[in-house]
Amino acid sequence: MRYLPLSDQDRSDMLAVIGAPSVDALFEAVPSDVHLDQPVDLPFHQGELQVERALGRLAAKNVAAGSVPFFCGAGAYRHHVPASVDHLIQRSEFLTSYTPYQPEIAQGTLQAVYEFQTQVAALTGMEVANASMYDGSTAAAEAVLMAARITRRSKAILSPGLHPHYAETIYTLAHNAGVKTDPLPLAVDNEAAVLSHLDADTACVVVQTPNLFGTATDVSKIAEAVHAAGALLIVVTTETVSFGLLKSPGAMGADIVAAEGQSIGNGLNYGGPYVGLFATRDKYVRQMPGRVCGETTDVAGERGFVLTLSTREQHIRRDKATSNICTNSGLCALAFTIHMSLLGEVGLRRLALLNHQQARRLKDAMSAVPGVEVLTKRFFNEIAVRLPIAAAPLVDALAAKGVIAGVPVSRLAPKAGMDDVLLLAATETTTDDDIAALAAALKEALA
Repeated sequence: MRYLPLSDQDRSDMLAVIGAPSVDALFEAVPSDVHLDQPVDLPFHQGELQVERALGRLAAKNVAAGSVPFFCGAGAYRHHVPASVDHLIQRSEFLTSYTPYQPEIAQGTLQAVYEFQTQVAALTGMEVANASMYDGSTAAAEAVLMAARITRRSKAILSPGLHPHYAETIYTLAHNAGVKTDPLPLAVDNEAAVLSHLDADTACVVVQTPNLFGTATDVSKIAEAVHAAGALLIVVTTETVSFGLLKSPGAMGADIVAAEGQSIGNGLNYGGPYVGLFATRDKYVRQMPGRVCGETTDVAGERGFVLTLSTREQHIRRDKATSNICTNSGLCALAFTIHMSLLGEVGLRRLALLNHQQARRLKDAMSAVPGVEVLTKRFFNEIAVRLPIAAAPLVDALAAKGVIAGVPVSRLAPKAGMDDVLLLAATETTTDDDIAALAAALKEALA
């Protein structure tokens, strides 16, 4: 028996109250070309045992990233997460806790959030960071909305190296808020192209470094030009480990930093949950979305922690809120904080250096494969290569032979005209044998 809480009359009454002619009218914002005209192609309900068997068969088709040579990156990276991280976050005090609506009672949670903010501010070279966000893409979108509020302008310029998924997320949130996005065509190394699009309506310029193709860029001169035009510079980073080796966004003149923190403390996890990092200049703190945890002294003179700023709509009037972030990826943020605490500054620098060393070995190996052209010149741990054939079917062919050979650009941007470009990432988990296996498989496939 199905549970149907509403009758047809109930639905009619509700539609009459809100003035909608039909249920379909509630979804008019969804493009018509993605509407389904029939049920989703999934099996109908079954018993628990049958469901377990079906899901087990599906799971058996997966190939674990650590079981084969693995070179996927493009915004989600495989790193070693110490066993102590998972052990600590599974303590019941952390695992079962949620957003502290009576925050001062949850001192342990607030202290962890405070340490997280401190680490993010130090990594990004900024003055203040918030208490985490959903992921890097939504953090970038919130940064654009924040820049529009600060400058009271209505255009965001998106650089040629910005991850297409980030660009799509920015558009989704921004266009409903009246902010126009100006995405530039994808390019391996052309971040300065944003400068020719600056005008009096520009609220912000969004630049990613290292970008989608792995290109690392010093955006200092871009920052100067953006500031001269009265706009703000938003720097996006999808590979947090790069902060251990490259100049920080703050040192390059960024006004807002939006980053993906998955690389530290969090596994790939089939694409989530992840943790967004968000940092800015102190003068913009009251326009920053989310929450800010601060340190104080209680009536007994003891150190304590409080929610200093809570500008989301659950805490203040909706018209005064800077965002509607309903959670803060607290457990993922805690994993980030524990891993960073274990690494320390010296450990992070060593980890970053290991990543770069393996990427250099990968680049050298790819340069030696006949027909393969390495496109990325300045990189951290990711490169783009051009192949003599389409990248997507080649990746499928190599996967069948036990080598996960990266991410085809066509998968992220089907209309970009880059069907022959492949993204390859190498981290500290990538061995020399892995690189040799990829090179051998490529040579055989291209021969």
